[in-house]
Order: sequence, then C-alpha cells, then structure tokens
Amino acid sequence: MAQFDVYRNPSKKTNKAYPFLVDVQNSVIDQLATRLVVPLTNSNTNNSLYMKSLTPEIEFEGEIYLFLAQQLSAIPEDVLSDCIGSLAEFRELLIDAIDFAITGI
Repeated sequence: MAQFDVYRNPSKKTNKAYPFLVDVQNSVIDQLATRLVVPLTNSNTNNSLYMKSLTPEIEFEGEIYLFLAQQLSAIPEDVLSDCIGSLAEFRELLIDAIDFAITGI
C-alpha cells in the first residue's frame, strides 16, 4: 500500500456517496492494522461543506471529485483490496487540505 493510492469504497452503505477512498497514511507506520483514508465524492453533489482549502477538487478517472479532508478516518487495512490508481501527483494539495482541517491554516 502506498500513500495516496485510491481504492473503491467497499461499504455498501456509503459507496454511492463516496465511491473512492484515498489512503493518506505514510509508509513509516505500515505496521498498523489500520489505514488513514479520506473519501472522494462527486463534485456535482450538493455539498454544503465545500471549501476550496478543505475540499479541493481532484480529477480522477476523467471525473471531478471533492477530497473531503474533514472526513479523515481510520479503517481496517484488509478492507482496502481494490487499488485502482494513485493521486500522488496531487500530494501537496491533499496534504494542504489535511493540514487545513487540523490547523486551520
């Protein structure tokens, strides 16, 4: 597993609203049984939480998604089994969004 890999959301309850999960955990702590992930949602949804610094727009698979940094969560590593791409090219933007969610700057 690599930082910024994208996985299909395996949850039947949430995968329509949040089709993808981005692994944001650094490999320094790979020994944990969990991974820190941030969901992506379609940018055309009525998302009242949209703030450019907190929820940047990301292009993935030809579509525009919002990276929902405020929904950072830990999930069991073994549920992330379908890696379909990487957002490593957006590294700085994604880290800035997480930093904004935590520090407000």
